[in-house]
Amino acid sequence: METEREADLLEEEPPQENGVIQSTQGLYSSTSPPASPVAGDLDDEPFSTYFEEKVPIPEDVTQIFSFRKLWAFTGPGFLMSIAYLDPGNIESDLQSGAKAGFKLLWVLLGATIIGLLLQRLAARLGVVTGMHLAEVCNRQYPTVPRIILWLMVELAIIGSDMQEVIGCAIAFNLLSMGRIPLWGGVLITIIDTFVFLFLDKYGLRKLEAFFGFLITIMAVSFGYEYVMVRPDQGELLKGMFLPYCEDCDSAQMEQAVGIVGAVIMPHNIYLHSALVKSRQIDRGNKKEVKEANKYYFIESTIALFISFLINVFVVAVFAEAFYDKTNIEVNAKCNASGSPHTDLFPLDNSTLQVDIYKGGVVLGCFFGPAALYIWAIGILAAGQSSTMTGTYSGQFVMEGFLNLRWSRFARVLLTRSIAIFPTLLVAIFQDVQHLTGMNDFLNVLQSMQLPFALIPILTFTSLTSIMDDFANGLVWKIGGGVVILVVCAINMYFVVVYVTSLNSVALYVLVALLCIAYLSFVCYLTWQCLIALGVSCLDVSCLGSRMRLRLTCHTDIYLLNDMDSNMMVER
Repeated sequence: METEREADLLEEEPPQENGVIQSTQGLYSSTSPPASPVAGDLDDEPFSTYFEEKVPIPEDVTQIFSFRKLWAFTGPGFLMSIAYLDPGNIESDLQSGAKAGFKLLWVLLGATIIGLLLQRLAARLGVVTGMHLAEVCNRQYPTVPRIILWLMVELAIIGSDMQEVIGCAIAFNLLSMGRIPLWGGVLITIIDTFVFLFLDKYGLRKLEAFFGFLITIMAVSFGYEYVMVRPDQGELLKGMFLPYCEDCDSAQMEQAVGIVGAVIMPHNIYLHSALVKSRQIDRGNKKEVKEANKYYFIESTIALFISFLINVFVVAVFAEAFYDKTNIEVNAKCNASGSPHTDLFPLDNSTLQVDIYKGGVVLGCFFGPAALYIWAIGILAAGQSSTMTGTYSGQFVMEGFLNLRWSRFARVLLTRSIAIFPTLLVAIFQDVQHLTGMNDFLNVLQSMQLPFALIPILTFTSLTSIMDDFANGLVWKIGGGVVILVVCAINMYFVVVYVTSLNSVALYVLVALLCIAYLSFVCYLTWQCLIALGVSCLDVSCLGSRMRLRLTCHTDIYLLNDMDSNMMVER
């Protein structure tokens, strides 16, 4: 009966959607990627941040690999890699070195490799479909799940943004010797972020070069600390390539979990899928799409390798200089150096606890004021660059999920305000020396949002109706599913450890209630993901239920064409 009804529909008039007629040929035609708009259509596209200028790709048909083409594709991967260098990651690195020495470097390496594989999926989605993940979610999930998903991703962006802005504020505080309070640093960061975000008015490549300059500052700053401390290279290589943590207790294992949570960030998946749209690619030409995927993967690999090296610099510095140090040792050293911050380290034999603020202080105590100021410059570059990319993430997510068509300034103002107000309140009522607890909470918040990026990206990149010949193969489906399951499980362990440390029955009850709703939604997304991965026995929507996603049943055939019709309507 279902087949007969579909045959009858094909004989009827072409369906209409918002006044645009969809031909039956387009409705059930092949699922090759839609062609890029012709030059005349580009002027009619909705105004969108970052994409006012498309970078042309040089023609070179004679070479299998071209450095000119790699240079043309270079940019999005480095902007994406900044999320691996934000103040939250830097703090995780220095705590890893101070608590476990070199023993957890292999965890950092593994997390970075996993992050690269996930970023590959995000880049491929953007290249093949011409839309970023938020736009695809907006078109494919029903209204209620779509709104919940948007709210969860916004929470992750706010949590990340708070860490980044506060990182900048701490850097200003250190550079001014405490004269600029935390809230003052937050206000400065807000203002200069607005200024820097409009640099793309002078050209997309200039904006990308500015981000490259900030990454260079981080590499030089933390590299200077690395050279000055001169860590043991043998221990460093052993910790990096020997996946074992000798004599590690629960605190060090929790730190290992924290490394994974800090490295793999949910909003970065949405960001990268959008950034790759900035190159001129004919998506109707499979050769060009394949070539773009290749060069973007190479560029992302180089970018994440550089970010990994910078992270290693930080871990190695604190592993060599401050592993197993006690508060009383550090207090004595700071007293001898004349540091005004000796009150940060109580006179006891407990193990030194550091954050990005105390980290700069102890570097100044042990290696002189230059080490403190150079550390602060590196933190400022990390915070400023990640704040800017975080703002882009917020814009892409809000525009994609809510289909906003506001002016550029209005969108920047709204997305900034959502994240800045909580940060400013924390800065006003919280002292710069007591932010570690809040940082742990923000890490937990972001860890909980990971499924809301990882599950959708695996779902949509596994569908041939979206990705055509570029859909995930069996190895990527199984491997991606296992990786996402492991990452989410690790982060959920981190959440459980944090919650159990609160020692409050009322909070336990509240968390239990929230967990029921949270796990229900994760199960819903997982159910749809498993259907996309080919577990057809779970597709109960094909039995006649009216509550079904477009990605299931026969609708899988027309999904990509439906996306194109939506894009035509917007134009």
